[in-house]
Amino acid sequence: MTTQNIPSLPEYDPSDPVESAVVTRLARNWGQRATVKKPEPDLDALFDLGKQDYPDELLPFADHDRFLRMGKEQRNQLRAWAWIAFNKNVMDIEQYVVNPGFDLVAHDALDTGLGDTFAVAVHQAMVDEQYHTLMHLNASAVTRRQRGWAMPNNALPDVLTLRRQRAATAEAADPRQRAITTFAFMTVAEISISSYLDLISENDVIQPVNRATVRLHNRDEYCHASIADDIAAVVYDTLNPGDRRLFLDGLVDAMTAFSSNDYSTWHTIVDILDLDGGQAMIDDAEHDTRRSALVQDFGGIHKLCKHLGVAGEMSYEWA
Repeated sequence: MTTQNIPSLPEYDPSDPVESAVVTRLARNWGQRATVKKPEPDLDALFDLGKQDYPDELLPFADHDRFLRMGKEQRNQLRAWAWIAFNKNVMDIEQYVVNPGFDLVAHDALDTGLGDTFAVAVHQAMVDEQYHTLMHLNASAVTRRQRGWAMPNNALPDVLTLRRQRAATAEAADPRQRAITTFAFMTVAEISISSYLDLISENDVIQPVNRATVRLHNRDEYCHASIADDIAAVVYDTLNPGDRRLFLDGLVDAMTAFSSNDYSTWHTIVDILDLDGGQAMIDDAEHDTRRSALVQDFGGIHKLCKHLGVAGEMSYEWA
């Protein structure tokens, strides 16, 4: 069983001014401001207007003629929106997919008899997730301020993983089935979110603030993945055959949603920007059979399923 230290701010490199600024902004509160009379590192001052907000290679339409013919400002607006959507995806998954699953474990809703050690570990992880949400909220806020574009989170639809989770739990026959499905989605999200964050964390084309935000978040998630992996194995061992099948199907459903580009979000963005030919561009990208999934690394889930002896029983094409 992997245990976690008492909840604290994310580990960071004090010599890195961007990481220090992200964590200082995260830790700030009125009591500290009244007591500690010193200037705080300013995320806005570290924002590099010459850097992209999002890497082109992650845009599902980056090679589309319409995108390549756009003016610089339109391309920059799409990149900025992509970063806002990336943060919203992380925040929605942390708040509405991961934490509800951890809450089930914390209160032993699946009647698995998990003790205090697991309960403390998941409560600690849930505290961390609140920090992560705040970090991504700060990162979106500084982008809006520096770019001068509104780009409100609430203009975008619920993220794809959350929409699929809600649909799956709505289809469940009873509260226990809903709980198992919720637990399956949490397991995929928490074990695999590092693969999503890795898409940006080391890309030096984009904003240093963006990279630092993702890098700090990712350090915690390696620990959380171990916690989620341990818990999933213990829970699976207590399930009856029908519940096990439901859990495995939930893993497949969650991986399929988690790996995909969210074209509903992109349709909304090009509509907000009123881009000439934008909807057709997104349609073309969505129906391009050559296009790869956004997240392709589910090695952590594959390792878990091999440990459980069920990897070959799942209707998923492991990469």
